[in-house]
Amino acid sequence: MFNKGWVIGGIIVFVAAAAFPFYWYQIGQGKPFPKLELPAKEKRCVESVEFMRANHMRLLDAWRIAVVRDDLLIYTSTKGDKFEMNLHKTCIGCHTSTERFCNRCHDYNDVVPPCWDCHVAPSEIGKGEQS
Repeated sequence: MFNKGWVIGGIIVFVAAAAFPFYWYQIGQGKPFPKLELPAKEKRCVESVEFMRANHMRLLDAWRIAVVRDDLLIYTSTKGDKFEMNLHKTCIGCHTSTERFCNRCHDYNDVVPPCWDCHVAPSEIGKGEQS
């Protein structure tokens, strides 16, 4: 068989390239989860911590659709508690620092949410801007 070395070398390079995402995932496993500054005045959130970690963006998107398109203003949690569907009054009312809460998680997961394209960040509200 001619070019046997090239074929075997090509197969090895292909397998290494195809397995790269799996190796890359394993490298990131040692990264500790960031310490988030939780609100001192509130002991409950809209939903459970586990739910919010996994689904807060879906929840916020559902709130946006409900408020803007359907004119619904009240959210009822799975525990039956009622909350106003308002980013500034509900979420930012407790999580007052984007740097010490939101950004730590978003930086850890390497995501850039579009929240602050329309809304004013909590750090900017103190400077006299309104949402």
